[in-house]
Parts: sequence; structure tokens; C-alpha cells
Amino acid sequence: MSDATQRSQWGSKAGFVLAAAGSAVGLGNLWKFPYITGENGGGAFVLIYLFCIVVVGLPIMVGEVFVGKLAQKAPVGAFGDLTPKGSPWKLVGALGVATGFIILSYYSVVAGWAMHYVYLACTGAFSGAETPEQIAAVGEHFGALYANPGLNVFWHTVFMAMTVGIVIVGIQKGVELAARILMPTLFVMLIALVGYATTMEGFGQAADFVFGVHTDQLTGAGVLEALGHSFFTLSLGMGAMLTYGSYMKKADGVVATSVVISGLDTGVALLACLALFPITFTYGMEAAGGPGLVFVNMPTAFAQMAGGTLWAILFFVLLTFAALTSAISLLEVVASYFIDELKWKRWHAVTLTGAVIFVFGIPSALSGGTELFGTGFQELVKSVFGGDGKNWFDSLDYLASNWMLPLGGLGIALFAGWRIDDVKRREGIAEGSKLGAVVPFYLAWLWTLRIVAPIAIVLVMLHAVGVL
Repeated sequence: MSDATQRSQWGSKAGFVLAAAGSAVGLGNLWKFPYITGENGGGAFVLIYLFCIVVVGLPIMVGEVFVGKLAQKAPVGAFGDLTPKGSPWKLVGALGVATGFIILSYYSVVAGWAMHYVYLACTGAFSGAETPEQIAAVGEHFGALYANPGLNVFWHTVFMAMTVGIVIVGIQKGVELAARILMPTLFVMLIALVGYATTMEGFGQAADFVFGVHTDQLTGAGVLEALGHSFFTLSLGMGAMLTYGSYMKKADGVVATSVVISGLDTGVALLACLALFPITFTYGMEAAGGPGLVFVNMPTAFAQMAGGTLWAILFFVLLTFAALTSAISLLEVVASYFIDELKWKRWHAVTLTGAVIFVFGIPSALSGGTELFGTGFQELVKSVFGGDGKNWFDSLDYLASNWMLPLGGLGIALFAGWRIDDVKRREGIAEGSKLGAVVPFYLAWLWTLRIVAPIAIVLVMLHAVGVL
């Protein structure tokens, strides 16, 4: 039977864990977490982030995966089946689909940057820089790429084609098989980079920076940023974990797999810091390099390293793989709506949704190099909403990260914590999990989901609008 008539399932528990970890592990781990750690002074920020993973991120992940497994449907169908006809809860599922659609449209552009940097590394653009002029020139590659509409659209096209090509094959032969190949390769590459970083002069300083408790640069805003990132890094609130959970087998435990996924995601983020900061400190650059830490600082350092070309290729292939594993889950969320609700065949749903997302992503690819979606759109936003304004790309990122994801996560927490029948919830959490069957653990998880997580999400949203 086709996917339109029979629900697909993961071929194995390991396949689900790798695929879900791939959804969580992305550019947020390898790009964003290191630079926000640098901006917030290191260790104390990392410690707060780890605390937030445990008390906010993990409970919501358990809830989201549980809802998907219980309903055996993607977001819209899951909320529809678990509530009476006409219930507004179905809007939470629709929000997840819309969020996945919007994020993938601009995420593909960022992934394209990583792919272009693989090309640049292969051509020797990040090697042999000796004079100050040559070193400075390496850091200028990103500005040139960002302002080049043709290059951005080209790589956006290539990346979306790769994503569609994997998802269209199906859950076991496409999504799961890709995860089984990409995720172990990603881990090996990252460990190789960390292994090399241990030989560098700045490794000791980097380890102290990441794991030492430094509070001098940490602010209240930094605490809220740690809280927000602990939530977003796990791919929560966009329906990805719910969709992946819907392909689980009955015997698979929700709690144990959620713990493993969260652990892998957090481990990758910490390893990324141990790969990037030793290189940053060794070559005298600032840890607080901001978003340019990966696309400016790292190439500049590679250009001065022995064997820099090889390490640059390895690093940017790593970024590309991480972006691809996340993009696969985003497209699966959108396509699964048409497969589940409209009974489309997979190839039809994936190609159509992939094509529409690609077209919708073109303005993001043009945001740095055209007035229409760049400075012109920025002025439009400024005139309507005030402030400095944002171009098309930044506006979508702001909308998804600060509003759609938190609202989706809040909906999941409230639905799983308050709306689902307690008997079904207890049975579902205990199923296939010894820890989930422990009453104190269940109660701690439930009240964290009901009270602590919603309050934390509201704090993040208040911070986003400048109230906190």
C-alpha cells in the first residue's frame, strides 16, 4: 500500500533516534550556540542552558513525541483526532505546519551558504593567507556571498532539490536511511575537529571558557537567551518531533528516546564549542564574534592553519550535513499534512510542497542583494512597525523564532499537560519505558509541563518584544 493508505513506521528504534536527533541537530548547534555562548561569556551561560534543557526542553519534547505516537498522525490530524470536531486545538497543529514551511524557506538559504563555503574551501580560498591584506580578504567572502542574488538562488535550489530527493523516497528508505548515514558521519567529523582542536595552543583557554563558571558577561537577557535556545534547539513547537513520533512503533518508549535525542543534541552543541573556540583563541580572535563566528572567523583561521584547506572542507561539509538533517524533518512536517489529511501519494505531496517552499524562499535568497526584499522591504517594515526594520529574510526568522515556535511549544505543553485524558497519558508515558512508569517521575514531568514550561515560554516571548 502507499503512504496515503497505510501509516509508515520507522524500521528500528535506532533509526528513529538518529532521524529525530538529526532534526534537532542543525545550524542552531554548530552556528548559533557557539556564537551566543561567546557573546554571553561562556561557562555560566552554558550551565544555565543545560539546566533549561532539563527543566523546559526535555519535558516539552516528551510531550510532543507522546502526542504524535498516541495519534499516529502528523500535527493537524493529531490534534483533530484527539479533540472533538471543530475544536480550536487543531490550530496548534496547523501552526506547526506553517512554521515548518516558513523556517525551511529561509533555512535553505543559510544551508546554501554552507554549501558555497564547501566549494570555496575546495578551491583553496581558505588557505595560504599570510599578509594582513590576504587574511582580511578571507573574511570578506561572506559579505560578497550575501550580496550576490544569483549565487544565493543557485545554492537554495541545490539544497532544496537534495532535501526533496531524500524525503520523497519515504520514511524507511529516505528519511531513516539518510539519518543512518548522515548522523554518524556528522559525529565522526565533529569529533575529528575536536581532536584536532585539542592540539592547539588555545584549547585550554577554550575549555575553561566553555566549562568554567564566568559570570562577568552574563546578563538577565543572556539568561532568557539560554532559555529560549534550549527550547528552539530541540526542534520543538514546529511539529517535527510530533510527526516523527507518529511513525513510532507501539513498543518504543517515549521517555528514553526523548532523553537520548536531547542528550545527543546537547552533546553536539558542546562539542561544536570545543571545536570552534580553540581555533578562535589560538588565532587571536574574539569569542564574542557574533553570527560571523562561523562564516568569517573560522575561514580566517583556516586560512592561516597548516592543512587549513582540509579542515575547512571538513567543517563546512559538517555544517551542510547538519542543515540537511534538519531540513528533512521540516519538509516531512509539511508534506505529511497532505499525505495524512488529503490522502495524497508521497511523491505528489513532497514535490508540490517542496516546490512551493522553494519559490517562497527565493525572496530570502534575494534579501542581501536586492532592494525589493532587502533595504526596500526593511523600510516597509520600519514604516509599519517602527524600530530599525528588517529585510525579508530577517523578518521571517524573527516571526518564526520569536512567535510561531514559542506559540507552538506553548500549545504542545498545555495540550499534553492539561487536555489529554490522564489514563491515556499515564499509559503512553509508561509504555516501553521503565522510567516513564515511575510515579514520581511522571508527576514531576506532568507539572513541569503544565506550569514551569508555559511560564518559561511566556518569559521568552516577553523578552522578544522588549518587555523583559
